[in-house]
Amino acid sequence: MMRRSFLTDVAGTAIAPVIASDLLARGFAVRLTGGPSAEAWEDKLSAYGTEYMSMGAADIQRRVAGELVVIQQQLEQPRLWSAAARLMTLYAKTFPGSDGSAAVRWYRMAATAADESGDLAAQVWVRGRVAIALGYEGASLGVADALADQAIALADGRPSLGLLNAIYGKAHAAALRSDHQTARALDAQGRRVFDTAGSHEQTSDYAVPWWRLNVFRSLLLARLGDEKAATDAQDQALAELPATLPRFATHLELHRGLMLARSGDRAGASRMPPPP
Repeated sequence: MMRRSFLTDVAGTAIAPVIASDLLARGFAVRLTGGPSAEAWEDKLSAYGTEYMSMGAADIQRRVAGELVVIQQQLEQPRLWSAAARLMTLYAKTFPGSDGSAAVRWYRMAATAADESGDLAAQVWVRGRVAIALGYEGASLGVADALADQAIALADGRPSLGLLNAIYGKAHAAALRSDHQTARALDAQGRRVFDTAGSHEQTSDYAVPWWRLNVFRSLLLARLGDEKAATDAQDQALAELPATLPRFATHLELHRGLMLARSGDRAGASRMPPPP
């Protein structure tokens, strides 16, 4: 079913015919001759996790589309469902906010693929990553809440980056619904989970180091109207943010703009830089 759905989606997008033809050829070639090993797929995922932090969405989308065509021909191997689920999550994140329905469709398929793998860590991580993506963007909050709840239930109290993402996705959804008490409780819970599960890796989409936690918290606290705490989170994020990731510095500037607007300084907010 997923193979047919993916090929239909590729055919219905703005991918140029010559590129679609190349994707189909790659898929059939793998089916006839075999494809990358499970270890090679893990290496690819690690590389994409790093590249996602600085590359443009369109470039990532084209490349990951090709990878999905290849890996879907190898799904007789249960272990590869885990890799496919993480690739689907990354692919979904490349869709613009104006095409949220396409992103949600892929997010749901990613969760189903993770379930097919039987890999509990992948099941929790995919759902948590979807929750923070949607909650941070303020999109499809019902989906964000549902998948966050599923991740939290599957984690069963075991700290992990998937659980951490799920908690902050749910916190953002609560803040956007003006449920400040729940959002603050989830923020406190998330900080406790981070103390156990936070990453030393700095530049991967699969990592949540201290600076990235504070990017999550910066927007959350700005949405809650807590100017002092939000400013502190922004300062802590900037203190450790790698210079190679200017996109996230721009996020923090936009969070400051949100705070200024909430405080009534609309003139100051209007002077904030636009997103990249």
